Amino acid sequence: MVQKDQRWVPYSDAQAEDMGGGVIRRILAHSSDMMVVENTFAEGAVGKLHSHPHTQITYILSGEFDFTIDGETRTVTAGDTLLKTNGVIHGCVCRKAGVLLDVFTPMREDFISK
Repeated sequence: MVQKDQRWVPYSDAQAEDMGGGVIRRILAHSSDMMVVENTFAEGAVGKLHSHPHTQITYILSGEFDFTIDGETRTVTAGDTLLKTNGVIHGCVCRKAGVLLDVFTPMREDFISK
């Protein structure tokens, strides 16, 4: 498991967590101020509409997703970047299997305190 403030994070240290419904989450480097998370989606997997008190930037590494942010839906693919400010409602549907890289500020304590 990756520890908070761990300077070097080999991918092998990032435990895959099955979130159900075709989504696998890996928590990568993080500090109190920031967190990087990789999410792997199977085709058809859904990231349900939700909000949280964190600003989130999502970089599309691969795949194709229909993303909804604050009521607007767009199709995004590899190389696209999305900004979700704290409190905004957002979610996605995976159209072609892919991987998202999420950056949160501050870190998502709820992801590590179980």
